[in-house]
Amino acid sequence: MKPHGCSLIYMIEREKIVTEKLSQPPRIVSENVQEQEQTFEFSLRPKNLKDFIGQESVKKNLHVFLQAAKKRNEPLEHLLFYGNPGLGKTTLAGVIANEIQGQIRVTSGPALERVGDLAAILSNLKKGDILFIDEIHRMNKTIEEVLYPAMEDFVLDLIVGKGPTARTLRLNLEPFTIIGATTRLSLLSSPLRDRFGLTFHLNFYEENEIEKIIERSASLLQISIDQTSKKELAKRSRKTPRIANRLLRRVRDFAQVKGKGIICDSMLEEAFELLQIDFFGLDRTDRFILSTIIEKFHGGPVGLSTIAAATQEEIATIEEVYEPFLLQLGLLDRTPRGRVATALAYKHLGFSCPSLL
Repeated sequence: MKPHGCSLIYMIEREKIVTEKLSQPPRIVSENVQEQEQTFEFSLRPKNLKDFIGQESVKKNLHVFLQAAKKRNEPLEHLLFYGNPGLGKTTLAGVIANEIQGQIRVTSGPALERVGDLAAILSNLKKGDILFIDEIHRMNKTIEEVLYPAMEDFVLDLIVGKGPTARTLRLNLEPFTIIGATTRLSLLSSPLRDRFGLTFHLNFYEENEIEKIIERSASLLQISIDQTSKKELAKRSRKTPRIANRLLRRVRDFAQVKGKGIICDSMLEEAFELLQIDFFGLDRTDRFILSTIIEKFHGGPVGLSTIAAATQEEIATIEEVYEPFLLQLGLLDRTPRGRVATALAYKHLGFSCPSLL
């Protein structure tokens, strides 16, 4: 298939991407938190439900449950948040802790390696405190089984000693709340999932909600941004607040170095051209995968392993990192025979579209 002139850019990009894989920095449009931005992200997090933008259904439910728990002077039921990375699961846990004026202890599934680690955390929790477990689906089964009586009866059963002299020690715990967060709900075992009284799914955000988040973050960062730039930034944020704040951080640097400290339309266009992020929020690798399917395999159908071999990416990386957003935008289709580039993908990359699509 002969590409149009504008698609020559993607042909050049393809050659560059193959040679730069090993030295490539973390993706700007990645939904996962990056180590160097943790402090920055924390400074932008809202402290209460009123300041939390989006997820209206979740907020309304949480407001009722929080008020009811306060009136009964009881700890909130155990909560489980699930959804894509960057949608606010950790932020909501912090908001809940502030709303009930309790302390929050943050850990993650992989960090709880021994029963002693869990016992030390739980025994130090006071009434109404919150234990937030991120990536709870990665918690090992031994820890999980010890957690069951703690969640149900607020007791901790420990085995002291070994062999014939071993005995069971039961510790009473103060009533507390566990908030679990996961991106893979299906990987949670049924017994653990059933012990959460409240389960909420966090959805992707609407563009107008992302615009409000950008406006709030820009105010906290003390950077001016015009209305047009807010809209353009929101379009490229992949409906995810974490990506929106990361992009705002990047364009703020451009505004302070190349502009007058104000994020405007012309400066934004230059910034995104250098960052190589298009108006759909696709980066070079996203476009490379699509252009490979179109050019090398005539748009598909083509198997995932073949795409991985052609793009020098791992199968799991394509399936779990790149593919979901391409499917969500309608640029890629899954069929029984393999992946197929859609008419929208042809149009976006500047290729002439086959009449069959």
